[in-house]
Amino acid sequence: MILFPAIDLKDGQAVRLLRGEMESATVFNDDPAAQAESFVEAGFQWLHLVDLNGAFEGRPVNAPAVEAILKAVAIPAQLGGGIRDMATIERWLDLGLRRVILGTVAVKNPDLVREACRAFPGRVVLGIDARGGRVATEGWAEVSEIEALELARRFEDAGAAAIVYTDIERDGALQGANVEATRALAEALETPVIASGGVASLDDLAAFLAIEDSGIEGVISGRAIYDGRIDPASALALLAKEPSGAA
Repeated sequence: MILFPAIDLKDGQAVRLLRGEMESATVFNDDPAAQAESFVEAGFQWLHLVDLNGAFEGRPVNAPAVEAILKAVAIPAQLGGGIRDMATIERWLDLGLRRVILGTVAVKNPDLVREACRAFPGRVVLGIDARGGRVATEGWAEVSEIEALELARRFEDAGAAAIVYTDIERDGALQGANVEATRALAEALETPVIASGGVASLDDLAAFLAIEDSGIEGVISGRAIYDGRIDPASALALLAKEPSGAA
């Protein structure tokens, strides 16, 4: 199971939000490329990047910061936020991103998601962000009437590499992950699921490791890594072990 350290980008800085509220941003590093390098030095094998401004504006905004990260490190990275057309998808993949994450367009332009999955096998991830079980879009500013599982099932045959499932109410709150909701989603799908939102401790990681066989590919954590609640060495050692029990 992969542990993805998150680098959320706002105004060119690495920040963390509380439940997706832009005004609640805490700046952790004003040099995102240096932050990425520190994650590599800590032993992480992947990066999870989010263009927060881009998610709200519907276009890439923090491109210089993302490009600096891609130049600074060699490990694979996935990016979400403001990716709404094929030209943007192609540009990011050409620049060296391993995977792009499509969220808002999954609701508003599903044909684009299917086209991208066909054009770039294994390099498109579906981002499903839920508030109260319903899918949020436009940087979580809008909540649709579509339930997370319903949206995921619409794309089961599209060929997405994975689904990043985020519980918005827990994101950045350090209150623990919604393990049961993530497990239910993963068990209902063939597409692998990456858990996000509220991952605050090694106990959370252990809980996901125990249900890895239900279809959990990885876990994203941000604030807990930045503030030391999750020690990278301990976390990576934990995830390198066989799961203690699968349900």
